[in-house]
Amino acid sequence: MIPLSKPDITEREIERVTAVLRSDHLSCGPVIREFETKLATVAGTRYAVAVSSGTTALHLLMLALGIGPGDEVITTPYSFISSANCILYVGAKPVFCDIVPGGFNIDPQAIAAKITSKTKAILVVHVFGFPAAMDEILKIASEHGIPVIEDACEAIGARIDGKPVGGLGVAGTFAFYPNKQITTGEGGVITTNDPYIAELTRSLANQGRSHDRQWLLHERMGYNYRLNELSAALGCAQLERLEAILAARSRVAGWYQEALRDEPLLTLPNPLESPNTQTSWFVYVVRFHSHRLREMIAEELQNQGVECRPYFPAIHLQPFYRSFGYAEGDFPETEKAADTGLALPFFTRMTQSMINTVAAILKKFLHAKGPQQD
Repeated sequence: MIPLSKPDITEREIERVTAVLRSDHLSCGPVIREFETKLATVAGTRYAVAVSSGTTALHLLMLALGIGPGDEVITTPYSFISSANCILYVGAKPVFCDIVPGGFNIDPQAIAAKITSKTKAILVVHVFGFPAAMDEILKIASEHGIPVIEDACEAIGARIDGKPVGGLGVAGTFAFYPNKQITTGEGGVITTNDPYIAELTRSLANQGRSHDRQWLLHERMGYNYRLNELSAALGCAQLERLEAILAARSRVAGWYQEALRDEPLLTLPNPLESPNTQTSWFVYVVRFHSHRLREMIAEELQNQGVECRPYFPAIHLQPFYRSFGYAEGDFPETEKAADTGLALPFFTRMTQSMINTVAAILKKFLHAKGPQQD
């Protein structure tokens, strides 16, 4: 069996977690502060606030920006569902913009047309670790006086013109689920240069407490969105190897690109979707010539012991979102990507032999069945 993803854990991670278990702090201790400092450096920001997940990070940013009922937030329908759900959490409305043709990220040209007097933010997602066209998006946002939030949960270490994603808008988020480039098991972080956003989200994540007040004094309604010391220790050890991990994942992606090139019924991911960018490879998603072919290939791979998954389904066509009146045809580029995309096995320590196995199965089936399903 070749798994879809697999965390990269070494003895260093085990040592750091064990040290916390032997300490006096399992929560709200010094390792959290260390983790936040390291994350702020990665994002190129003054502040980082560790929280329990990328989803909670996005929720807190909605609250910190004062977004609520009657407000609108422009975002993409091609993402993990939490990037849209966080807008609903505060009673606001997600306003979807389609993705660029042939790519994965939100189309900047579509954003301006969706801006209204109700628009309170633009939530950009750097899908699969490919940086979105932030220069264009930030220019549009600046012209209308609208803040930009970066969902960089899949893109730690990605850069645009040498600048890290997660530090380009008013605030950013990262996430560390086990399939991510680095993991804390469960966890996330908010990154920002704004001291107000940093202080408010830190308080909201800790039951509304102020960091310099009494433990049982709650200045506002908050949430239990804290990250624990064990997770932070795991994250600190992972961050020590971040550059090596990203380089290894880039090498795995390069092996895939070499093994699968020249397949006419297969579209490979383009790491240069936006100019002057450095990709942080999260998953490896290929697109097939048709939905039927994608489904047949996925079944064949699974039968051969190769785990794979359609990635991502369109958010606006999820059962819950259909209740808002969305239907097929609303966002054609998103739907095309959702209908034809397939995530292949991809993880840091994947070997070239594994990739050759996946590629051989793909090629054999494409050559035998692909043309019949065109």
